[in-house]
Amino acid sequence: MHLTVGKVSGEERSSLLGQKPVTVWLTGLSGAGKSTLAVELERRLMDAARACYLLDGDNMRAGISRDLGFRPQDRHENIRRVAEIARLMNDAALIAITAFISPYRADRRMARDIVGAGRFIEVYLDAPLEICEQRDPKGLYRRARAGQIADFTGVSAPYEAPEAPTLVLATGRRGVEDCVAELLALVQERIRL
Repeated sequence: MHLTVGKVSGEERSSLLGQKPVTVWLTGLSGAGKSTLAVELERRLMDAARACYLLDGDNMRAGISRDLGFRPQDRHENIRRVAEIARLMNDAALIAITAFISPYRADRRMARDIVGAGRFIEVYLDAPLEICEQRDPKGLYRRARAGQIADFTGVSAPYEAPEAPTLVLATGRRGVEDCVAELLALVQERIRL
């Protein structure tokens, strides 16, 4: 496949926006706090005049991935699509923030390969299953335990915790403010020109 090369370099885009591009890949069980932290990180980066965008299940599955279910092969394809979009956002010098369970190590490795290891910040939101079930704002765990949702991560489908993430946030024990502050500091360090 031939890729068209334009006349604008990545360095020019970074210089224009005053930031290096990164992809913040939040992973963890449903209820671990991915969306909560992603939304707060996006707000704080925007408040600091940083160009960023949040990709999550809602905006992906409402459009680009609306044809996918939740079987392992569908999850794989969804993560591939998210990674490709994050890479394009990074090519435009944007900060991509992703909030996906992304339960399989192989899929997260694939995402890292697509985005590029130098731009990929894997953040594991480590919260015990019991706490995630207590939070359960959409009642998904209850429905999964009742057999109403098949292939539900943590109940009837596996979650493979990262082996060497960039950052681990123990969201089961730490508050949102504390976690966001640590994550924001890491991102600000990585995007500095």
